[in-house]
Amino acid sequence: MHRGIEEGIRLFNAQRFFEAHEALEAVWLKATGDEKVFLHGLIQIAAAFHHHTRRNPAGFRSLLEKGLAKLARVSSLGTEIDLEALRRQLRPWRRFAEHGTDPRTARYVAGSRPGPAPALPRIERLA
Repeated sequence: MHRGIEEGIRLFNAQRFFEAHEALEAVWLKATGDEKVFLHGLIQIAAAFHHHTRRNPAGFRSLLEKGLAKLARVSSLGTEIDLEALRRQLRPWRRFAEHGTDPRTARYVAGSRPGPAPALPRIERLA
């Protein structure tokens, strides 16, 4: 995996979303095709969580939706990223963006069972 992507993932997982955005953007600028779309999606997700931490719900909602739309169009492209796991982690955050409920403090129903609030997402590698 490209070092810039690895660094972006490390920063994202450390909840340093702005820095993750910057590291991924450096790779994205040189990418083409589906790889560019994939990286742009990750960048937008990182930027969304940066807006969330800065208490900007409109920026969070907008960038989360844009990032999810891009990630829906591509696979992980052999980057060793578990894209499906990331998408699953982002579903409750989409509900948060739509309904204004903070998933870290609220309880929600996943299927038919109440569960704990979801954690901030992490980008994981494929097993």
